[in-house]
Amino acid sequence: MATIITMPRLSDTMTEGTVATWLKKVGDTIKEGDILAEIETDKATMEFESFNDGTLLYIGIKEGETASVDSLLAIIGKEGEDISALISGAATAPAQAKTEEKVEAPAEVKPTTDNAQPTTASLPKGVIVVTMPRLSDTMTEGTVATWLKKVGDEVKEGDILAEIETDKATMEFESFNTGTLLFIGINEGQSAPVDSVLAIIGPAGTDITGIAENYAKGGAAPVTSTPDTASAPVAATQNTVEETSSDRIFASPLAKQIAKDKGINLSQIKGSGENGRITKSDVENFTPSASAPSQATQPTTDNTQQTTVVRPFVPAGETSTEEVKNSQMRKTIAIRLSESIFTAPHFYLTVEIAMDEAMKSRVTINTIPDTKVSFNDMVIKACAMALKRHPKVNTQWQADAIIINHHVNIGVAVAVEDGLVVPVLKFTDQMTLTQIGSSVKDLAGKAKSKKLQPAEMEGSTFTVSNLGMFGIQSFTSIINQPNSAILSVGAIEEKPVVRNGQIVVGNTMMLTLACDHRTVDGATGAQFLQTLRQYLENPVTMLA
Repeated sequence: MATIITMPRLSDTMTEGTVATWLKKVGDTIKEGDILAEIETDKATMEFESFNDGTLLYIGIKEGETASVDSLLAIIGKEGEDISALISGAATAPAQAKTEEKVEAPAEVKPTTDNAQPTTASLPKGVIVVTMPRLSDTMTEGTVATWLKKVGDEVKEGDILAEIETDKATMEFESFNTGTLLFIGINEGQSAPVDSVLAIIGPAGTDITGIAENYAKGGAAPVTSTPDTASAPVAATQNTVEETSSDRIFASPLAKQIAKDKGINLSQIKGSGENGRITKSDVENFTPSASAPSQATQPTTDNTQQTTVVRPFVPAGETSTEEVKNSQMRKTIAIRLSESIFTAPHFYLTVEIAMDEAMKSRVTINTIPDTKVSFNDMVIKACAMALKRHPKVNTQWQADAIIINHHVNIGVAVAVEDGLVVPVLKFTDQMTLTQIGSSVKDLAGKAKSKKLQPAEMEGSTFTVSNLGMFGIQSFTSIINQPNSAILSVGAIEEKPVVRNGQIVVGNTMMLTLACDHRTVDGATGAQFLQTLRQYLENPVTMLA
């Protein structure tokens, strides 16, 4: 049976999309995971992949045309299948919707026995239903990591409502409306499908009885929506308890990361942000000596002797466990890396690179004002140039063909608090060393402060993972599919080496290339590493 593909909602604020490019044409065979088209949203141009197998039977929105979310985008089915009824049905649907809207359009929302969505016209004046946004192209559900507002708080456009875990990252979700937070539909730590009721915003005191229940869809659990004090919703009660807890610290993700890097205890900082939220500037301006003394050192008012608390001795051999709920990012990492290691036949090639000339070149480059190039930047640049000379490494496996990418987009693995993300440097081969250094620093900063956008993590053709800064000599990585290879970069070590028959002190670095044997043969990978060695051992060749 043919499947209707509609214009996807690729961002939380997207109401319509424009087809920038069709990558398939009518009659083409489609496999699950194939990129159908590039779609321009209100935030970025994103690749839209198929979740179905079959033949592309119909295209409903031509290149350059704009259509609202859920409009007929395409139809996929069996070759020769009759789809005339589906096309005519999709064309008459908007007209039917308008007719029904004119006939019914109730003045207020009343509880119903089903899960039908109330229309905008049926909501009380000024009331906005905020749903779980789709913050990445592959996101199907999200988890509320932190609520930064509670029921009854005033909300302004641009205020951060909550931090939401997607399948790729934890992102701040801001309000696009002004009013009072009347209802919270998903508590902290809970997960819900995209488009579930996240919150309701409107004028203070507005009766929102029945709105959340009637708006629920996709099997979302019913939620209490009465905001009065006699029967306050569970979400509001839980949030109030958490905010008043002495262990609850409100801080922006960037402030948390800076505090962690500097070894600062956030409980010692007084936040200047909204509701006492600790901001980046609060952490940067914090002076430990100015903090209040701890309770253990404060004098008592009655001059009684302070009592030293002695913790009980924990005998050796006592078992202790802790259960930590898997974040959306950890779940996705588990799924994708498992798929990669079990579907792609990995093999590994390791070389030792002499880094003496690279070290000298880096010192010279960094004498230029406002320039700071790292060894990792040099590795990325060398990889980009080597990939242009060995395009078979810059490939993707498909069941019926191998895709050779003639553009070079290098993903750079970045460790974050919850796991690992891979921001992508687009057209890396066209970038200078300084441009690579600046871009990597910017993307890594966004990743650690949870500001990285989905579009900045898409489209890689090769990946670099560097653990050298942690003192790791060598290691192997799992391929970041659909890439065919990933390079693992170890630490630079000073050691005795043989040069011209003499034992001298040298600086070397281990590189390990993991290859997908379906697309990259051993000789191909070895030739790539030889070229990579030439660039790194003679850095001046990268500037030619």
